[in-house]
Amino acid sequence: MVGKIVLGTRGSELARAQARLVEKAIRDAHPHITIETRIIATKGDKAKVIDPRAGRKGLFTAEIERALLAEEVDIAVHSAKDVPSETSPGAEIAAVLPRAPMDDVLVSKHRGGLACLPQGATVATGSVRRRHQLLWKRADLKLINLRGNVPTRLRKLAENEWDAIVLAHAGLERLGLSPSRTEFSLKGRQFFLEILPRETFLPAGGQGIVALQIRVGDQNTKALVDLVNDPETLLCLQAERQFLRSLQGDCNCPVGVLAKIEDGKMKMRAQIFAGGTATPREASVQSAPEDGAKLAVELLRMIEQEHEQE
Repeated sequence: MVGKIVLGTRGSELARAQARLVEKAIRDAHPHITIETRIIATKGDKAKVIDPRAGRKGLFTAEIERALLAEEVDIAVHSAKDVPSETSPGAEIAAVLPRAPMDDVLVSKHRGGLACLPQGATVATGSVRRRHQLLWKRADLKLINLRGNVPTRLRKLAENEWDAIVLAHAGLERLGLSPSRTEFSLKGRQFFLEILPRETFLPAGGQGIVALQIRVGDQNTKALVDLVNDPETLLCLQAERQFLRSLQGDCNCPVGVLAKIEDGKMKMRAQIFAGGTATPREASVQSAPEDGAKLAVELLRMIEQEHEQE
């Protein structure tokens, strides 16, 4: 077993929090190891403006993956939903932490959640998927682009004449802003939280998962990350990523996909907004957990079949 490990991560507050979770998990499993964390600036961190139509493939992961392949770090720590479905052949997602809540959360200046936002309310989000889901249920909304880390997004909500923003439940929780609270104050403003229904706001593939990427063939690091891996979460992530590969879509594509293991079965559901339609095509399937790759292909076949019948 290795005596020292170097983690590579982005420098945002959330990314650092996730790296600390990985460090704690490794230290709990291997108390005498030395762990160093190296902050790596990504293209997404450096860019002043990101056009949401251009997509996010590798924006927040490519530089960290390059540092991994150059052996500058031993483990790349990513938010799994940011990792493109096709990665370098020299790197692999070898382990994941247990999945945090994967839902989306509406942070609003109004009580009552999405249904009670004023007619024509302004909602900010940087996600193409969330834009489609919001307009599916509230076609009257005015949507604007939003980027920045979680604290920055909350500050922008406080400082602008917006009505609400949408964030990931997991990110809020990892920063100590648990959505189990229904309201909180920031910069003298009161904000109200609603966990959005998963039936409509199906999450992005990998949402809520911290992924540990290593070099292919690095058996020492593989043995280390195996100690902290959550096998069921990894199976679910692999199935979701297979669906995205089959679709040739990533987080810039208006698609939600979620795999869960319950009662010994993997249940998988997807939602695709295609061809400019306001209503998504949806399907769900279930099978044995070890058949996740086949399940993903079957799920896409069902959605395509639904499209042919329209």
